[in-house]
Amino acid sequence: MAKFTILLSSRKFWAALVGLIFMVIKTWKPDFPLDAEQLAGIVALLVTYILGTALEDGLRADK
Repeated sequence: MAKFTILLSSRKFWAALVGLIFMVIKTWKPDFPLDAEQLAGIVALLVTYILGTALEDGLRADK
């Protein structure tokens, strides 16, 4: 249960979930107000955020 609690408090998990939700909505609802290029930009931004957070966590663990 502790791992589940850690997962729910993870910023990386929530960022990935938001990206997944955007992708699923766009797939199921083609008239979603974002076009493919805008959605790709959002996903790229989320990936950058996740990688930056992972780097920050990794550098914090080294100290």
